Amino acid sequence: MTKKQDFKIDVCPSTLAVGFSTYSPIGLQNLFNGQEVRPILSYNSPINSELIAEKFMENRKRISISGVQLKLSFILENKTLRLVNETEQGQYILKPIPQDVKKVNMVPANEHLTMQIARQVYSIPTAENGLIFFKDGTPAYLTKRFDIKNDGTKWAKEDFATLAGKSKDNSQADFKYTYSYEELGLLFPKYIAAWKTEIEKYFALVIFNYLFSNGDAHLKNFSLLENSTGNYALSPAYDLLNTRLHVSDTDFALNKGLFVDNFQSPAYRKNRHPSASDFIEFGRRIGVDEVRIKEIIAPFSERHPSVETLIDASFLEQAEKKSYLIYHNTQRNYFNE
Repeated sequence: MTKKQDFKIDVCPSTLAVGFSTYSPIGLQNLFNGQEVRPILSYNSPINSELIAEKFMENRKRISISGVQLKLSFILENKTLRLVNETEQGQYILKPIPQDVKKVNMVPANEHLTMQIARQVYSIPTAENGLIFFKDGTPAYLTKRFDIKNDGTKWAKEDFATLAGKSKDNSQADFKYTYSYEELGLLFPKYIAAWKTEIEKYFALVIFNYLFSNGDAHLKNFSLLENSTGNYALSPAYDLLNTRLHVSDTDFALNKGLFVDNFQSPAYRKNRHPSASDFIEFGRRIGVDEVRIKEIIAPFSERHPSVETLIDASFLEQAEKKSYLIYHNTQRNYFNE
């Protein structure tokens, strides 16, 4: 959705439920704790206003969230979302349209759709999220911070780049990509008491990223989060999107792929893309129980009409909806070889 003075909302900008011109009751409950919030911000888009762009860049200096895309810290006050002031703790992260990939105006809708599919179709825990729009109709992706407690303090959180001992100071510039998903999974017993449960969530998430062409699932896009018992668990998923809509991407973000030793199944050697047999071997190596491997993989092998329903209801334009589904079906075909 590009700049449109007369843009129309006819699905919930959070859940994608049809028949809503604003956030649905479920969307309001999940994203705003039930408060009634309009899906239109009181700001013009930073793309179209130098004054707003300058204000947003000042906000970015204060936000402690990694990544190259512009991320802004917002707070909900009197049913209105606004930029945080210098001394305030943000509750939400807003990501406007980026500027360095093709089809940039589709990035917010892409991330929103992919996050909704992960949760609604595959029951993957995700950060609460939705779309919100600037006054001119330009979309932005909005997500609620899961590391902020109700009293405004923070849960402890560590991404897997830190847990793997990788940083700009001790590794190459692309440190967050130089690893394998196997090595990442083998860190779970070291840092998580109930790692057998959490490794299954990780296993499902890696499969999901493959099937939905998320070629940017790097070390910093997986994190551990402190819980109320003082232990750590895999955080809700975040930064999920079909990167192939915007860049010519590979199957995996991490340069070694699934395996530290470049294991390749017969199906992989045939198609140059992994299949379920590769993921079965991956699950074994990271410690997922044999029976659970098959149970977790099963839903990903199937065609889900609800995926197509969500794609159709999304804020992607028609050409991108078609491409999104083609990419997914292609990956699923490779998976089922």
